[in-house]
Amino acid sequence: MRQATKRRDSNRYYGKTTRNAIRDLKASADKKTYEETLPNVASMIDKLAKRGIIHKNKAANLKSKLTKKAATLA
Repeated sequence: MRQATKRRDSNRYYGKTTRNAIRDLKASADKKTYEETLPNVASMIDKLAKRGIIHKNKAANLKSKLTKKAATLA
């Protein structure tokens, strides 16, 4: 029971920080900043999938959408 609570809190923390990083990345309009931040956010997403917090296909979809947006920025 205690272990489940600790893990839930830990998983919620990782998920929340990654969601915030994705939100901040989407909000940035500068291409240079976006491309510098993208690898870090992609790594965070991969770690979520590795830990089992999100499904690996969801991680792939998120990273795909973020990389597509990088191509459209001027």
